[in-house]
Amino acid sequence: MNNPCIPLGTLDEFVARHIGPREDDIEAMLALTGHDSLDALVDSVIPASIKGSSVLTLTPGQGEAEALAALKGIAANNQLYSNHIGQGYYPCHTPAPILRNLLENPAWYTAYTPYQPEISQGRLEALLNFQTLVSDLTGMEIANASLLDEATAAAEAMTFCKRLAKNKAPAFFASRDCHPQTLDVLLTRARPLGIEVVIGDEAALEGQPLDGYFGLLLQYPASTGAIVDHRALVQRAHAAGALVSVSADLLALTLLAPPGEWGADVVIGSAQRFGVPLGFGGPHAAYFATRDVFKRDMPGRLVGVSIDRFGKPALRLAMQTREQHIRREKATSNICTAQVLLANIASMYAVYHGPQGLAQIARRVHRLTAILVQGLRQLGHHVEQAHFFDTVSVVTARPLADVLAAANAARLNLRLIDDLRVGVALDETCEQGSVEALWQVFAGAGQALPDFAALAADGADCLPSVLLRDTHYLQHPVFNRYHSETELMRYLRRLGDKDLALDRSMIALGSCTMKLNAASEMTPITWPEFGALHPFAPASQSLGYRQLTDELEAMLCAATGYDAMSLQPNAGSQGEYAGLLAIRAYHASRGEAGRDVCLIPSSAHGTNPATAQMAGMQVVVVNCDERGNVDVADLQHKAEQHKARLAALMITYPSTHGVFEDVITRICDIIHACGGQVYLDGANMNAMVGLCAPGKFGGDVSHLNLHKTFCIPHGGGGPGVGPIGVKAHLAPFLPGHGHLPKQQGAVSAAPYGSASILPITWMYIRMMGGAGLKRASQLAILSANYIARRLEEHYPVLYTGENGLVAHECILDLRPLKDSSGIGVEDVAKRLIDFGFHAPTMSFPVAGTLMVEPTESESKEELDRFCAAMICIREEIRAVENGTLDALDNPLKNAPHTASELVGEWAHSYSRELAVYPLADLRESKYWPPVGRVDNVYGDRNLACACPPLSSYQDA
Repeated sequence: MNNPCIPLGTLDEFVARHIGPREDDIEAMLALTGHDSLDALVDSVIPASIKGSSVLTLTPGQGEAEALAALKGIAANNQLYSNHIGQGYYPCHTPAPILRNLLENPAWYTAYTPYQPEISQGRLEALLNFQTLVSDLTGMEIANASLLDEATAAAEAMTFCKRLAKNKAPAFFASRDCHPQTLDVLLTRARPLGIEVVIGDEAALEGQPLDGYFGLLLQYPASTGAIVDHRALVQRAHAAGALVSVSADLLALTLLAPPGEWGADVVIGSAQRFGVPLGFGGPHAAYFATRDVFKRDMPGRLVGVSIDRFGKPALRLAMQTREQHIRREKATSNICTAQVLLANIASMYAVYHGPQGLAQIARRVHRLTAILVQGLRQLGHHVEQAHFFDTVSVVTARPLADVLAAANAARLNLRLIDDLRVGVALDETCEQGSVEALWQVFAGAGQALPDFAALAADGADCLPSVLLRDTHYLQHPVFNRYHSETELMRYLRRLGDKDLALDRSMIALGSCTMKLNAASEMTPITWPEFGALHPFAPASQSLGYRQLTDELEAMLCAATGYDAMSLQPNAGSQGEYAGLLAIRAYHASRGEAGRDVCLIPSSAHGTNPATAQMAGMQVVVVNCDERGNVDVADLQHKAEQHKARLAALMITYPSTHGVFEDVITRICDIIHACGGQVYLDGANMNAMVGLCAPGKFGGDVSHLNLHKTFCIPHGGGGPGVGPIGVKAHLAPFLPGHGHLPKQQGAVSAAPYGSASILPITWMYIRMMGGAGLKRASQLAILSANYIARRLEEHYPVLYTGENGLVAHECILDLRPLKDSSGIGVEDVAKRLIDFGFHAPTMSFPVAGTLMVEPTESESKEELDRFCAAMICIREEIRAVENGTLDALDNPLKNAPHTASELVGEWAHSYSRELAVYPLADLRESKYWPPVGRVDNVYGDRNLACACPPLSSYQDA
């Protein structure tokens, strides 16, 4: 019998699972802020000028099972072919223990960037393994912790060479044998910087002077498969004062002489084939390696070995002043992220297989390719390469169209190079049947297939003898111990236990929005229908992705009020860059290419000026007043002063100071009246979805951080997605790609960037519905104001809006406490570790402050637990102020406290109990940091960025 009291369709409601506070909690939180409803609170926070600008339809959300079923139907429209396209993307096996214990483990995927090293030792060690892997295989002295993709890494290498080469010529030579998508991104990046990219055949450089180039980019092996000896060319380049970058295949380097041994200055590439699924193009970890002499100019993050306060080895991010939000317009890159989760997968793939296992995989792939080539030649086809690793180009003996038709019928993807040639690439998933299936495609009517066994018995390979690797690699114990699943499982567990991620406690990072990454959102990323597609497969095979991206673009347009969206940028930094390129291209289309001035308030996110510099713009900083708002008079003056050249204003809204500025529409009007465009940074969109729409109150373009507002997990510092939304007049200038209708202007290697994680955001929006998204924004604002109210009598809240309220984050001012007690913001941040919390954002955007963003996913109990910790810390500071605690030997100066310290000789003037159990509830669930406070200065002065002896960690 049906029960009429149970409403149909709501049994699997998701909104209440995503939003932490319950209804009675919300009432209590509202009461503290002095409001009787969420609508009343938001009405007091959102400026009148932008109220009602949201165009989001307040639809109900779907249940988890219903949304997953709908997405499964979309995924079914993708067709799974065997991929032999290559071109930098290869099918591979993700070892099951890595899949389950890392990729699908929230201890790894919900972690944040390891800015607080004491609670990040596990993922830092995994990243150090990655750096060691890359350094060893490339033959270089130092490698970073990963970049976004191979093409953007090549672009970073180009500007790196531009800065450091002795030769100051204006041109950069790129081999035509580089991957096409790499060349496309190079051209995009070079144009606004005035760099001439010359694409040509490096063989034609023989006998030609090289003094016209500041740098060269070579592919090793070439995109179409050839292995070329570049040693003489490198020597000539160095003699001309140029630097040489090489894009190299890591698996091939297990067998081939590494570029570092034959003179390369920079080696870049992708670690995708080390266990990371194709994913229609991403996310994948790129790498960047160079010589030790260039280490302080290397882009991206770098993990280094330091010591803690006990003198024991400890890891940290080295040379953090290279982070772009600190360097602002002086930045040499706007990269402020990595692909940590994917780099860690790649590093664990190498740990699991070890050097012998990797070489065995490589030899097997090459042997299969050699057998394939022998058979193709028996069938009468011309294979162009004499020496190759896993890829060849074939001039077919029968009509190319017939070969491609046969491949399609056999559900095989080949690479169409031109009207005469087709490319074929093999990988670790291939076997005898794969080779025979390819022979069948190339065979003409009536041709007998070659005898696989007979050809396999030959045993010859096709690697050039002069470029065979003769140096050892991956000799560190970490790559030679964990080869059984039991050992790897336990190693991953040990590393995960060292870290503090969102699966343990709230991470209240301002401007970072560490919210729930629901399991139902994460589930689809491991479906083969999304994970096994090559980004350059024929469009007919990716209709499911097309539906997904079309629907997601529409969802994001509805959330922002923009008219068009591009999902290509694979990080917020890339979204910013794409947005400014769109603005510059728009001005140029109107005959105003000279517009190159970008106004940026001092309250804007720090990557904004870095991005403007990359886009070839002149940055002019606009002042802010004492309340954190843009100084409108200064803005008006500078906009009119630069009216003839004004290209854009970059403004973060709500501001990085955590307030909705009342005059935002006036600010936009000033810029538009002077002929400029408004770039509204969407980093803080979590305060606006469903409440107001930047595309409707004055923004011309915004990037969105899907890893903030829209639930893609941070993954320890990456992956991320940074799509841009634009008004209709900017839509023609969105990023293009060689595999999209619009061909020019690629900013990422793949057409849809990090496509395989887009289902996460699709699921979030689908399950929340418009009504749920609006409620999430309301609760984000409520939670921030609740914390501000609870803590304001203990710590001054630095900036508020007209009604004394904040947006979705608040800044606690600790500077007065430093004067009265000597306790600084770092001491508070480290003391929070003893309470089991990751510190809020420290000293950004204002030195000596903590920026707190609780998010809507945290329960009132967790908010109260955080507030209790902060209040307890304030009492400890008072004890220092009144002399009850020693000014130097106190729990804050010595934090965090380790378990090993607790059981050793206790030399402090305060008790062990105060050190580790300052609140009673910590006895029930205690996080123990594996190291004491890390010495940052020691780490930079004694830079070491590869694995130390494993014994160094055993007692830490």
